[in-house]
Amino acid sequence: MLTITTTTDEATQAVGAQLAPLLSAGDVILLDGDLGAGKTTLTKGLATGLGIKRHVKSPTFTIIREYQDGRLPLYHMDVYRLEQGGGDELGLDEYFNGDGISVVEWSQFVASELPETYLMIHMTRDEENIDRRTLQLEAHGVHYDQVLQQMGDEAHE
Repeated sequence: MLTITTTTDEATQAVGAQLAPLLSAGDVILLDGDLGAGKTTLTKGLATGLGIKRHVKSPTFTIIREYQDGRLPLYHMDVYRLEQGGGDELGLDEYFNGDGISVVEWSQFVASELPETYLMIHMTRDEENIDRRTLQLEAHGVHYDQVLQQMGDEAHE
């Protein structure tokens, strides 16, 4: 596990930008955190790190937003509205096994659709300083262990 604390939106985006070059087609990132924890902010940084120029916004109402103009496609999913089910009808496995990076907010609502390996990022916001966020990156699989190792190495350079 790797824990990172940020104190600005820009710093949270920088974590995403640092992570992006370490990712490969088919990688799945799960973002866990309350409203306002910075999930979409982190995704903006991932998009920047992938070379995506389009403005990234929350897919709350569309469920999935696709960004195709970077090094790899980015599939940003907010499955909060699937709390009552319905994830099996979205064809999520096609995204997860596809040519891009899948970022899933509120992944607990599609738990049965998730792959066995992924990177979970738990995000919490400090109630006394709302700009301060703690990101806990937890690898599930050897590939993601290596990604976290590389991120940790870069943080100490």
